[in-house]
Amino acid sequence: MQLTRRGYIRCLLFFMLKLTTAIEIPISVKQVPTITKQSTVQVAFPFDEYFQFVCEAKGNPEPTFHWTKNEEHFSLLSDPRIVSSNNTGTFKILNEGHITHFQGKYRCFASNELGTAMSEEIEFIVPSIPKFPKEKIEPLEVEEGNSIVLHCNPPKGIPPLHIYWMNIDLQHIPQDERVYMSQKGDLYFANVEENDSRSDYCCFAAFPRLRTIVQKMPMKLTVNSLKHANDSSSHRQNITKANSIKQREPRMLLPPETSGSHSSVTIIKGGTLLLECFAEGLPTPQITWMKVGEDLPKGREERENFGKTLKIEQVTHIDKGHYRCMAKNYKGTATHEFRVTVEEPPRWTKKPESAVYSIGSSVILLCEAEGEPTPEIEWKINGLPVDQEHPLPGIVFFPGEISLDNMQLNHTGVYQCEATNVHGKILATANINVLDISPLMQTPDNEEYAAVVGYSAFLFCEVFASPPAVITWQKPSKVERLEGPHYTTHENGTLEIKETIKEDAGPYTCWVKSPRGEVAVTAYLSIRDATNLTISPLNPHIIKSHLLVLHCETECDSHLKHSLKLSWSKDGEALEVNGTEDTSRIIIEGDKLTISNVTLEDEGLYSCLAITALDRTMATTQVTILDVPDPPENLYLSERENRSVRLTWEAGDSHNSAITEFIIEFEGNKDEPGKWAELTKIQGNETTVLLSLAPYVKYQFRVIGVNAVGRSLPSDPSDYHETPPAAPDKNPENIRVEASQPKEMFIKWEPLKSMERNGPGLEYRVTWRQQGVPSEWSDELATDNTLRVMTSSVFTPYDVKVQAINQLGSGPEPQTITVYSGEDYPDAAPSLVSASVINSTLINVTWDRIPKERVHGHLRGYQINWWKTKSRLDERKFPKEIKTLRLPGDRSYGMVPSLDPFSEFKLTVLAYNSKGAGPESTPISFQTPEGVPEQPTFLKVIHADKDTIVLSWGLPKKAHGNLTGYSLQYQIINDTDEVGELKEINVTNPSKLSWRIPDLNSTTKYKFYLRACTSKGCGKPITEEGCTIGEGTYAGLYDNISTQGWFIGLMCAIALLTLILLTICFVRRNKGGKYSVKEKEDLHPDPEVQSGKDETFGEYSDSDEKPLKGSLQSLNRNLQATESADSLVDYGEGDHGLFNEDGSFIGAYTGSKEKGSVESTGSSMATFPLRT
Repeated sequence: MQLTRRGYIRCLLFFMLKLTTAIEIPISVKQVPTITKQSTVQVAFPFDEYFQFVCEAKGNPEPTFHWTKNEEHFSLLSDPRIVSSNNTGTFKILNEGHITHFQGKYRCFASNELGTAMSEEIEFIVPSIPKFPKEKIEPLEVEEGNSIVLHCNPPKGIPPLHIYWMNIDLQHIPQDERVYMSQKGDLYFANVEENDSRSDYCCFAAFPRLRTIVQKMPMKLTVNSLKHANDSSSHRQNITKANSIKQREPRMLLPPETSGSHSSVTIIKGGTLLLECFAEGLPTPQITWMKVGEDLPKGREERENFGKTLKIEQVTHIDKGHYRCMAKNYKGTATHEFRVTVEEPPRWTKKPESAVYSIGSSVILLCEAEGEPTPEIEWKINGLPVDQEHPLPGIVFFPGEISLDNMQLNHTGVYQCEATNVHGKILATANINVLDISPLMQTPDNEEYAAVVGYSAFLFCEVFASPPAVITWQKPSKVERLEGPHYTTHENGTLEIKETIKEDAGPYTCWVKSPRGEVAVTAYLSIRDATNLTISPLNPHIIKSHLLVLHCETECDSHLKHSLKLSWSKDGEALEVNGTEDTSRIIIEGDKLTISNVTLEDEGLYSCLAITALDRTMATTQVTILDVPDPPENLYLSERENRSVRLTWEAGDSHNSAITEFIIEFEGNKDEPGKWAELTKIQGNETTVLLSLAPYVKYQFRVIGVNAVGRSLPSDPSDYHETPPAAPDKNPENIRVEASQPKEMFIKWEPLKSMERNGPGLEYRVTWRQQGVPSEWSDELATDNTLRVMTSSVFTPYDVKVQAINQLGSGPEPQTITVYSGEDYPDAAPSLVSASVINSTLINVTWDRIPKERVHGHLRGYQINWWKTKSRLDERKFPKEIKTLRLPGDRSYGMVPSLDPFSEFKLTVLAYNSKGAGPESTPISFQTPEGVPEQPTFLKVIHADKDTIVLSWGLPKKAHGNLTGYSLQYQIINDTDEVGELKEINVTNPSKLSWRIPDLNSTTKYKFYLRACTSKGCGKPITEEGCTIGEGTYAGLYDNISTQGWFIGLMCAIALLTLILLTICFVRRNKGGKYSVKEKEDLHPDPEVQSGKDETFGEYSDSDEKPLKGSLQSLNRNLQATESADSLVDYGEGDHGLFNEDGSFIGAYTGSKEKGSVESTGSSMATFPLRT
């Protein structure tokens, strides 16, 4: 890729180099004039302000100008309306008054002492205003069926000319096979009809370049109808009879009969040939065309105007020949033959070339032209015809050439050659400059050049020399000239250094030597590093609708970064910066190309092109778009059988991700018509499968292709394939009994699906008999999936079978299922119920199971009911609120958790089955021991001094026993990670609700922890923080704040504001109004004491308390362990994960409970003391 780019640069520069080989003569050197700009044909449109004739030339000395008109001298001073320009031959003719006399052919001449240059002829056309002549047009009468021509005779004007035939309302006259307008504008009727009569046939001639439309006076045409007297005939029949008399064979009207059966047409090569034929006759003749002896040119010939015009575009010499048109009706034919000649204006085959020559040189100037007719050649020197009888010495004239031998300075001049025929004139000019001067260096000295490593460098040495000079290049450090494969000196003096390397940098000298002198220039070459590109990611695979991001990473020489330009393209088409059709989807940000929501059309070869001032390079990446496959096509069914069919298809386009599998779906389920279901899957390399089918289904299939991207859309459905009915292949499943009443069975089963019925008339044969009793099978037919059967006993085992049958037979022999008749409630209660207290919130209940025969059904488990009767603390009694715990399974024990400590309860146990619960056991009573109390309801600082803080607190909401006192702990915190020692005070008087703590540090922040205690231990702590005040201060954080500086300032501001408001109120007292003054707010409201959260079932662990920050000593260090030392994990079983020591299940109890009645003795909270 890199070599290709280098080659491109070298070829481009070399091409530019070759263009510079024809060095122009420096303007400082004497030279003949050269016409540099001139006008072409001029048309004097009436709406133009002026008409400009341009003639500009260069030369040394500065040329002078003069003009000729119609080959005679034309003075620019001959008319005041002519305005000439300084230093050029250009002049203007102002559009004032009549300018017709300016019409003609002009030529400009530019002369100096060395020669005269001549422009090509400039034709100036002054058109007249086109007008139709004022004339009285006599009305035309013609009998119906005859032909007629309405002549337009449009005025002359500047082409193009457009002619229209319309009525006075500017409605076009319809043209068809019978009516035709010729190229000259005449309106032809092959035969007239009565409805052709009208008085307003108008011919309009339009000249677009003149912006003019002119109208001919209206023409009146009357068509006389031929009627034969026949009273019994209708008008239509009369017309038919009249026309039958006028019927005649075709006769040519165009070309006219006066031209005979042959005519000649001349057409210019490259133009458009239009041949037209029109014949009168009745019926209307049809026109056909042919070329005599040849075929009409295919692709270039057209028939227009209902076949009356033959059109051939881009005519060449092969189109000349004889063309024949034929007009035909059933009465006869008429023909006309056109002899077409193709002619051509002059065109050069060889023309003289301008050049610079040294004294003594020789040259031959050639001038040859082709055309039809053959052009005539005329030579001129300095604008004048050559004098062949007395030419300059060394000049020899031959047909089509001039030979100059041993040229001298006086041979310098402008040599002109003109080729002329009837279709035009062309001019070729050769400037012959014979010079004898010293070399003139055109390239500046000390020019700096730069090239890229691996590319060619070009150092210029442009020189003008006559006689010719010898050019050589050298390095200042070397004497010999630069030659060899690495260096090439071109004819124009340019040094090419091929495939440059770093060592090529440095100065170079160009030496120019001729017989008239010597000159030199120095050039300096710098070598830059080549630009490198990398696109990432390389050749990515992107899923359709995802995001594509391409990065173009560049390595560029520091001297070239300012000129570095990046551009992106796709498949050779440039992607403009944010100029795509969907600017919100394709975004180019310099070296980053982002395409969101990619489509399949985004796949292709993406290129990043880097262009600097010295090189260009390109990197590419192939972006592949992945998508789900196209839907499979051309589904075909074969090998049709009763239980199978072969499905074949063609895979859709995989979109660059191989198809891994095909999913075959079917439709035909009578229960779900129109719903497609999966039938089978096969590997992605297969496109045919033999499908196993069910009877009595009208199948239709479709196929879905799957690849790594996803699933294709479904294919179009296949043809239908219907399978015949058959007996069932299977029986119902999931046979069971549901009963709501004793001594009955509701036998239920899963009915066969529509695809399993195999035929019409599906029913189910249900048979049953009681186990252990000699009896016959009973049976009954059912159409749905339920059968009610009455039995003689409660919860008795039965054998049941269910078999599917339809109109074609029965299904296979069914399996026998054991079921039970309807259940009844248990009629016995558990006995020997007892309760063992585990701790203050947990008991273990045991009982004797009821006999199996007294269950009257499937035993589901046992249920414990309990309720609180009174509190042992205050002997307060409670209304009966039963809580329930169900223990599934056949068992004789269970744990009851979450009881209130220090309370009295009653409980009962009962058995339950699927029908419901049986009778309760006799209630038993039990008591729970004391527990740890809840935390105090609040704790707050009510007074603070410099070394003393007074605390106040509230009783626990629930004491769970007799309070024995409080545990008060405190420590320094000061809002840092370092904390003070934890100190403790035991308050032994349970009625004491405040405490003064002395000997504290002044201006210090403390944290306090307070817990209520019973004989079973202390409960959860409540915390508060407080500060002692500093020396000399009185109002601290928790005292009067009236002496605080900020508070005094605030009060002063409020007082001032109040005074201002009262003053305003007094001034505006007549207007009324009320003004509110903000009152002093309490800055230290009492903290709200939050009660402890209710503990939930399962929180029975005495967890280790984790003190905050650096505390190392537990708050419980002097407390007794609680009775509830067992974790609920010890009692978990089943889905709840709750087990006791021997694996017994506690269960999940239900029913209402008191808020806070279940409590942990040590849950982790962020209120623990800090120890250091």
